[in-house]
Amino acid sequence: MKRSILWGLFLILLLSCSQQISEKPVKSPGFEPVPITEIPNFADDLDSESLRTAIRRSLSFYSRIPGTKTFVLGEMSVTAEELKAVLLEFLQLMDSGKLNSASIAEIFDIYRSCSSESSGESLVTGYYEPVLDARIEPDNVFRYPIYGIPPDLITIDLASFNAEKFSGQRLVGRMEGNRIVPYYTRMEIDGKKKLEPYGCQLAWLSNAIDVFFLQIQGSGMLRLPGEQFRRVGYAGANGRPYKSIGKYLIEKGAMSAEELTLQSLRDYLQAHPDEQDEILWQNESYVFFRWVEDGPLGSINVPLTAGRSIATDPQFHPGGALAFLETKKPRLNTDGQVLGWEPLQRWVLNQDAGGAIKGPGRADLFCGSGETAEWTAGRLKHPGRLYFLLPKGKRVD
Repeated sequence: MKRSILWGLFLILLLSCSQQISEKPVKSPGFEPVPITEIPNFADDLDSESLRTAIRRSLSFYSRIPGTKTFVLGEMSVTAEELKAVLLEFLQLMDSGKLNSASIAEIFDIYRSCSSESSGESLVTGYYEPVLDARIEPDNVFRYPIYGIPPDLITIDLASFNAEKFSGQRLVGRMEGNRIVPYYTRMEIDGKKKLEPYGCQLAWLSNAIDVFFLQIQGSGMLRLPGEQFRRVGYAGANGRPYKSIGKYLIEKGAMSAEELTLQSLRDYLQAHPDEQDEILWQNESYVFFRWVEDGPLGSINVPLTAGRSIATDPQFHPGGALAFLETKKPRLNTDGQVLGWEPLQRWVLNQDAGGAIKGPGRADLFCGSGETAEWTAGRLKHPGRLYFLLPKGKRVD
């Protein structure tokens, strides 16, 4: 049996069935040291208490992991202890009233994250925590399940086979006979009901669109009868590649890139119920949930702070790290319509990840919970700049 399992693992590695695997940790060229003349003024547009809260949560993350644990940023490796020291020094600047660009440039090295297509810029989007009506038991209306981790799902830590080649890499699959195969797709889970026999349903929602968008956001608040609320958070995924249904609809000619927002996607799905399954099943990735008391929780297992937490690609950005974000945010009326755009500039903490957030030139801002956060997150898609602070002397030119 062990030999068959290893053979199955070899085939998965060879064919990259579950996800793309690189031979060594990805080190991105998409970060550049910022010259003194291009350092922003670091003016923050949010309250200081929310910043302190977010920093404390990152510090709690670093207190739970070895100080020698390394993270990758560009062509450098930085340890958890060094990232923790950045936060502690930053708090000292806040406490002393010396939080300005001159002091920051004196104490830290500053790096700018950027995509390969646009030097110096990132694409900034938003996400939120939805509040959804739900039931613990299904009925004629609430019949669309959200699932916990299925009992047959297997996660393989490839670093345990070869830490040098596969650091941070893993595969997700299931046993089929004596072979490990990729886990079920969205179509197999929702269309063929492959998980129904396992009884791992946590709750039921009233439509498949809400289930899909809950998975995209990664967490949510469920409103149960009697105004009871319970929160669900990300527990795992099926290991299948994420595919944007918005991009699929653009390629089909159903909408233009300019029209694409979270709200326009939802409107299109509601207006075309006969196409709904075909569209949703384009994204084979499927998220599983768990009950959580506090949250929503990010990928480093700390509660997210509205307006302060961001999600990035963990293969390019250090978890828990401090950064400064510059972009634009929509100015909305009471109906959620965009009246215009205004500057957004603030300190943020890298506390989450997402299946759609790939590459060094991407950042997803957590906008909070509920309807207003949904309106903002659904329309936030704008170029921006993301600056990371590192200890002096980490610079590699």
